[in-house]
Amino acid sequence: MSSGSSINDALTGYAAGRVTAEQLVSVVAAAYYGEGERGKRDGLRPVIEVIERAHPGIVELTSASDKPGFSVKLAERPLPKRLENELRQAVATVVTLPPSPVPLPGLFARIVRAIRRVFSA
Repeated sequence: MSSGSSINDALTGYAAGRVTAEQLVSVVAAAYYGEGERGKRDGLRPVIEVIERAHPGIVELTSASDKPGFSVKLAERPLPKRLENELRQAVATVVTLPPSPVPLPGLFARIVRAIRRVFSA
């Protein structure tokens, strides 16, 4: 199972009541702070904002023994009940957002567009 589908499964499962808030927090935080795709990471921002409000220190940085730099370790804490409604609303916005059908233009496309604007003015 790919990480993208597990994130989607967790989000839809939470919206349907099959996944607990703690399970959702661990999946979303791992995808957001881990080595995920940039576009998917940006889409999870509304959910992460609620999670970070509940737990300002949801992740801790530890030294990585197998590679240079650091690794991210999730802190195991329950989500406060008072923020579950906000989390549900954030998940609902993320789940209902349609994916962008047009990919963002690359560097070369932006350069060509800028040159065309210069010559068309």
